[in-house]
Amino acid sequence: MIIGFSLRLAVSAGALCAAGLMVLMPAAAADTGRAQPTAPPAGPKAAAPLPSLLHRPGVQVRPRAGVPHLPKVSALSWLVADARTGEVLAAHNAHRRLPPASTLKTLFALTVLPSLPAGVRHTVRAEELRGIGAGSSLVGVAEGRTYRVDDLWRGVFLNSGNDAVHVLAELNGGWQATAQRMQAKARSLGAFDTRVVSPDGYDAPGQVSSAYDLALFGRTGLRNPDFARYCATVEARFPGAGGSYAIRNTNRLLSGAHGVEPYRGMIGIKNGYTSKAGNTLVAAARRDGRTLVVTVMNPQEGGSSAVYEEARTLLDWGFRSAGRVEAVGSLGAPRPAARAATTAPAVVAAVSQEPGSAWTSAVLIAGAAGTGAAVVVLVLRIPVRRKSRN
Repeated sequence: MIIGFSLRLAVSAGALCAAGLMVLMPAAAADTGRAQPTAPPAGPKAAAPLPSLLHRPGVQVRPRAGVPHLPKVSALSWLVADARTGEVLAAHNAHRRLPPASTLKTLFALTVLPSLPAGVRHTVRAEELRGIGAGSSLVGVAEGRTYRVDDLWRGVFLNSGNDAVHVLAELNGGWQATAQRMQAKARSLGAFDTRVVSPDGYDAPGQVSSAYDLALFGRTGLRNPDFARYCATVEARFPGAGGSYAIRNTNRLLSGAHGVEPYRGMIGIKNGYTSKAGNTLVAAARRDGRTLVVTVMNPQEGGSSAVYEEARTLLDWGFRSAGRVEAVGSLGAPRPAARAATTAPAVVAAVSQEPGSAWTSAVLIAGAAGTGAAVVVLVLRIPVRRKSRN
């Protein structure tokens, strides 16, 4: 009968499997018994990172001995951070959601700059200038006039021109599409306090951001050479009737105006004002190889220059205190957890990168056993046929 042959074959396959295991097991045993390099003495363990304090209300700072006292700041929310590392040195109501005014243009630039080449020329149409809010800051974009995209960006960064924002948004797919893309960009950066309604930062119901988010936008923007160049420009020429005219950056810490002394090392970024938001500012400065970014939202004391003077005092404190305080948090989205391997090949590939390990031998043994078992199963499933009797 053929069944006799099948059983003998199955037994032989099982024996082969067992033989394979016997061959591999000594290698595994020898491998585990092999002398391993002596591990170096354990040094002092790195201190676990301190928990973030940024969601707590009020002033948050972790000073070491000898650190200067924080200055008095009347803003509803503020934050000062190291632009390179993202470490937040101190903050006050960092995640409080407030109207951002034109500081929201930082997110607009992060979203739109990569999609519009600077040298593209565009003739403005009337419909592109519709819907600009009453009392908006303007750079003087005119219907029927042709502009380069980089002209419009200078209008955005220097004059905070809502007219330039409207034209760029139309080139980017439209007002609502741009708002949606800005919202998606904010989420991708880990800025969860921001809700975009009007891409130019004009007061709109429900539109908010935070000192944390704005500092994050500013820090991210500085990594883009075009963003960094525009936000640091003090003066430029803007196309107009019969030629061009001068425009000057309205960030008083950068350009100096209305009695505000320019800040040494100021890089720029973006200021803003609306009746609902008050004065807002996200700024960065560099001194002695260190770059700090600061956000100040809606000072409650002083006039229109208070936002700049409060930012100045925070930057001064930050440069004196950097390296002498423990971070109270960090700018940036948390990294998603790595996905666990779900297939055997992935596990084997990962293990095989460590030749000579006991785990390698274990995987090989398991593979041999699995292969033998599979052979047995296949053999036993061969159809059984009886010889016909003569």
